[in-house]
Amino acid sequence: MIIPFWVLFGISVAAGFIGAMSGMGGGILLIPALTLLGMDIKHAIAISIVSVIVTSSGSASAYVREHITNLKVGMFLEMFTIVGALVGASITLVSSQRPLIILFGVVLLASWATLFVRRHEDYVSAEHQDKLTEWLELRGHYYDQAAGRTIHYKAVRAYLGGPLMFIAGLIAGLLGIGAGALKVLIHDLVMGLPPKVSTTTSNLIIGVTALAGTSVYLSAGLIDPRQVAPVMLGVMLGALLGTRLLVRLSNQRVRKFFLVVLLVLGLEMIVRGIRGA
Repeated sequence: MIIPFWVLFGISVAAGFIGAMSGMGGGILLIPALTLLGMDIKHAIAISIVSVIVTSSGSASAYVREHITNLKVGMFLEMFTIVGALVGASITLVSSQRPLIILFGVVLLASWATLFVRRHEDYVSAEHQDKLTEWLELRGHYYDQAAGRTIHYKAVRAYLGGPLMFIAGLIAGLLGIGAGALKVLIHDLVMGLPPKVSTTTSNLIIGVTALAGTSVYLSAGLIDPRQVAPVMLGVMLGALLGTRLLVRLSNQRVRKFFLVVLLVLGLEMIVRGIRGA
């Protein structure tokens, strides 16, 4: 089924904006929208994962220029997400996704509940690092425009962050989304990064993860250039708009925005899975 150019473009702008603001990629909005318009789920996943690359390209470069993204954390964790994405995309081609979609929704809601309880907590950097994280030099600082000061931080528990990122990459390749929701949560809850660093570093990682998954879908012939072109243009525009807004917001506002998107995404995934999307 061919969806009109301007319909795809409009949906993609909204997807790119939400993806850049939340660090989750544009797939969270694109897949339900495309399937609602009658597109086959596997083709929607293939197009969506291309949009994740564009979202990352449109926002990650700006975040790196602002010195918010932690490149060392991103490069370390990408090794795990790439392998996970390749495995996940390969599984998608030969299996049913319904139980996994429901499970993903449950995981997201559980994550939302955890962050909701902590929503009023201000970020406090860890004082001490474990030996592996310290050896990897996973620490940094950035100037926070909203707070008007430089934020210094230290990452922790890299030994847990890596394996958990493999799972996030697996889900990304499997469902055609950035899985940024899980990536941001791993950065925030497991590795102790500030919300802005979590979101911006997630934007960097999701692009590399999606690129690995895209190679599998491309070889299977599921990516239609006629449908991908308006998606790429729209997502790029939306991502640039979202990036401009995020750098001016406080860490608390970024976390609250992420909570809303996480709740909506979790409920939508469960409903879609139960209905047999």
